[in-house]
Amino acid sequence: MSKKIAVVFCWFCCQFALAQIDSIQKLREVIVSDSNLKPFSKSKNLVTISDSIIKKNQPSLTSLLNYNTTIYFKENGLGMVSSPSFRGTTAQQTAVVWNGININSQLLGQTDFNTISVRDFNSISVRAGGGSTIYGSGAIGGSIHLNTDLGFRNEFSNDLFLNYGSFQTFGINNKTIISDNKTSLNISLSRNQSRNDYDYLNTDLKNENGQFENISVNIGFGYKLNSNNRIQLYSQYYGSERNLSGTLYAKSTAKYNDLNTRNLLVWNFEKNKITSSLKLAHLAEKYQYFYDFLDTKFETGAAETLLANYNFGYKITSNLQINSILEYTNAFGFGKNIGRNRQVAQVATLLLQHKLSKILMYDLSIRKESTTTFESPILFSVGLQAKANDFYTSKLAISKNYRIPTFNDLYWLGAGNRNLTPETSIQTEIIQDFRIKKTNFRITGFYNKMQNMIRWVPTNGNWSPENVTNVRIYGLESTFNFRTKINCNELKFNTSYAYTASENEATRKQLTFVPFHKFNANLDYNYKKFGVNYQLLYNGYVFTLSDNEDFLKGYQVGNFMITYNFNKKENTTIGFQILNIGNENYQSVPSRPSPGRNYSITFNFKL
Repeated sequence: MSKKIAVVFCWFCCQFALAQIDSIQKLREVIVSDSNLKPFSKSKNLVTISDSIIKKNQPSLTSLLNYNTTIYFKENGLGMVSSPSFRGTTAQQTAVVWNGININSQLLGQTDFNTISVRDFNSISVRAGGGSTIYGSGAIGGSIHLNTDLGFRNEFSNDLFLNYGSFQTFGINNKTIISDNKTSLNISLSRNQSRNDYDYLNTDLKNENGQFENISVNIGFGYKLNSNNRIQLYSQYYGSERNLSGTLYAKSTAKYNDLNTRNLLVWNFEKNKITSSLKLAHLAEKYQYFYDFLDTKFETGAAETLLANYNFGYKITSNLQINSILEYTNAFGFGKNIGRNRQVAQVATLLLQHKLSKILMYDLSIRKESTTTFESPILFSVGLQAKANDFYTSKLAISKNYRIPTFNDLYWLGAGNRNLTPETSIQTEIIQDFRIKKTNFRITGFYNKMQNMIRWVPTNGNWSPENVTNVRIYGLESTFNFRTKINCNELKFNTSYAYTASENEATRKQLTFVPFHKFNANLDYNYKKFGVNYQLLYNGYVFTLSDNEDFLKGYQVGNFMITYNFNKKENTTIGFQILNIGNENYQSVPSRPSPGRNYSITFNFKL
């Protein structure tokens, strides 16, 4: 990691050397990295988390989504492996989408949300409900979208963010934007590290072997060839060294290193009623697992994915849009425990959006995928939006979704099961949206019937994946947002609540690590140069065994932050944050306590 530190330091120095270039001009055009997200989510539940909210949270994707969405996370201690449960589903059923490309691990079928540094992105969107017709395998509970959007304007800006806190935790992010009306460059570098040796509350123990460090680079580049053609290049590097914490009852000497690289080239063409987009992507992931961090011996695994995607859109009328997508994916996995295996998929997708009147619109999508391993089902999604007026909007969505088995599921040495079939689900949701000036209230009811859920179960003294469970999921979500400004006083207040029942149909038992209740609230108050932010998170109890005979109690955690802006343009801001202000003793995974009260200082300098 020492070489990586030097790279970050040199880059940081260079940014100060360039700090006197042009001031920001009025925005003329912004290129959205995922062109299908917003147009084909009008009948869905889509929330976008802005850059200002991202800065008020800790740098991991786990922390950001835990305090700002209804997604539940089980985390093996601070900074350790983190898995989501989105609307009562499993971690493998939540898709993470980077600039329009599904980046869930080919080995595990999921993303570790503590390996994503959120400050590398302009915005992060959360799309609840099924999205498999557009985003493929795993988008059953919902999808998380990491966006690097490019602006074409005369601009130079440099945004430096530093934080230092308890347990010798240090973070730095430097984001630079250089652009004009033809070229746009967005570069973000992040580094985070921590001793992570916090005390276990009400014991004389500490979190041992929990230190971690990571570095990431995220680049977006756009160039206009002419008025109709544009190319974009997105590239990301993430590397980490992470020792794995033990539990209350057992120490650990394990260590886990992982490396992810992602590269995406896009060629867009737009003229009159026609849009065309060609995407070529290369994704690579690699891990090393050490049973003892002092030993040089380790297990390793890796996967590479090549992807080609062509999207052709035609605007038949001003109210009717149709898109066809062809995609080819070649995934190759190799390692000691999975051997060398390949999976090739061909996909055809049809998208249609039709605005029938000022009040009524609908969208339709159909997807058919064929792989070398098995034949996937025909997937569909139908959405309807009725906007009676500015006050009231009603939405209805029905979809069929799926998840294919991973390389580990199919080929793990001595345990893989090549007879697995994809998980499938039929789900529906109804959304009622109310807006009154600066107030928004949304309530959503959802139902999801899932078949052939894949679980690793004990078989003849060993663990092996099987299609063992049919699941019924239903629940209710609500959000409330309010903002107002009177003279120098500005107030923002947001809340979200979810009730989720996720039942094994055979036993009528709630699935493990799915809380019936989750609630969070965020309060922002600003007066002239001062700002105050308070976050509240409540997670209800969760069962830890499939027979529901054991559980983890619910918990309530609050964070408090105060900031001061040194000038009117808010170019220099310093903040002080108290995390877990109530010193709550809680766990999201049994015997793996989270930190008690701890502190952080932040510094933000923007040119």
